[in-house]
Amino acid sequence: MSTITDVEMIIEAVLFASGDPVSLEKLAEIIGHDKKTTKGIMANLIYKFQNFSRGIMVREIDNSYQLCTKPEMDEHIIKLGSVRRKQGLTPAAYEVLSIIAYNQPVTRAYVEQIRGVNSDSVLLKLVERNLIREAGRDDAPGKPKLYETTEEFLRVFGFTSIKELPALEMNEIQEVMENVPID
Repeated sequence: MSTITDVEMIIEAVLFASGDPVSLEKLAEIIGHDKKTTKGIMANLIYKFQNFSRGIMVREIDNSYQLCTKPEMDEHIIKLGSVRRKQGLTPAAYEVLSIIAYNQPVTRAYVEQIRGVNSDSVLLKLVERNLIREAGRDDAPGKPKLYETTEEFLRVFGFTSIKELPALEMNEIQEVMENVPID
């Protein structure tokens, strides 16, 4: 029988070795516990990393877990020099990303109707950066692609799930709707 410390060490090693998020199901399988018990162990592990002086943390992303560096360590990690730094997003990219995040899945036409401008190149960049992906096809004529956010989107913006997006205030929605061109 493994102690809780042994189980936590196994989880840390698995998350470190993976580098990518590992699903709750897979972690439960690896440590030999049910999902409910594993979720409790993960909550405890997250708490420990948050409340003790550590340069790393465990982040929950859409019912998966990943070992990450704490954001406040970025200035030190940059000094490595070889760390891959992603270029920031343009205002247009943030605009498209927010439209998709709050309304997903959506078509390019929907995004362009709200923005009032062609969004092909922005959508392509967001797909290349793995912040959005194709989520199937709409039933509309021509079967246009549908887009949704990815796990990478959640990781980059620090959300556990899409449900954590900040709520839009009614006056913000009204402002957006007033700017939508009417055909």
